[in-house]
Amino acid sequence: MPTMRTGLVIAGGYATKVRRVIFAQLSEDIKEKRIDSKTVAFHVAQLNRFLFTVLVDKLKVDKRDAVRLSIDYEVSEGKILWKFDTLRVEVFRRVPDEEVTAVLTALVPEAEKIMATPVEYTVEYAGETSDGDKIYVLKVGEREGGIVEAIPINEEFLFVKVGVLLVPEPTKIEKVRVALEGKTHEEALKESINDLLGRGKPVAPEEADSIISYVRSRLGEVRPEAKIEYE
Repeated sequence: MPTMRTGLVIAGGYATKVRRVIFAQLSEDIKEKRIDSKTVAFHVAQLNRFLFTVLVDKLKVDKRDAVRLSIDYEVSEGKILWKFDTLRVEVFRRVPDEEVTAVLTALVPEAEKIMATPVEYTVEYAGETSDGDKIYVLKVGEREGGIVEAIPINEEFLFVKVGVLLVPEPTKIEKVRVALEGKTHEEALKESINDLLGRGKPVAPEEADSIISYVRSRLGEVRPEAKIEYE
C-alpha cells in the first residue's frame, strides 16, 4: 500500500507538497488509465481540505511552522481511498503531542464529512482602480483567503481577470466569468468559490504570494476618493 509522505515542509506549503507527492506516486497509474488526473486532483483537494481543518482551524499552526505529514492510501475502482487511521501529523513548534493526538482522535471519524464541506469564504470589497477594475479581498475566518481583480460587465456577470484562492490549496484564477443573476458582486463571488477552485490552476505558495502582491499593488492605483483598508 503506498504512503504519501511530505517530508519536512513549511505549513504554508503543505498542500502543494501533498499534491506533488501524490501525482508523482500515481504517474504510472494515470498513464495506465487506472485513475484519471482530474480524479486525483479532486481527492487531493479533499485531503488538503481536511488537513487545513486539522492544521489551521484546530492546531492553529502558523504558515511558517514546519510540519511533516503522512498517510496510507489505495487506488480502487478509479478512486483514491485515504486510510485515515494511518494519518500521522507532526508539528515542529510548541504543540504538545497530546494536543495533536486529541485533535486527530476527534476529527478523523468526521474526515469524510469535513472533506465534503466547502471552505467558508467571506468576500470584502477593497476598492476600485483608476481604470475601473474592482478589487476584492477574500478571507477564511480571520485568515487571509485570497484576492481577486475583476471587471463588471453589463450588470450580467463579473469577469475575473486574475486572482488567487489560498484554501484548501493555493489556486490561481484567471479569465473566468461569474454570473451575477441579481446578486451583489460579493455574493456572486462567494457562491462561485467551488466553481472557481475547480476551474483554477494549483500553484506554488511563492506564485500565490506574487499574485497577491501584484493585485495589492493595483490598489495603489485607486482613485484618491476611494477608501482602502489594508489588513
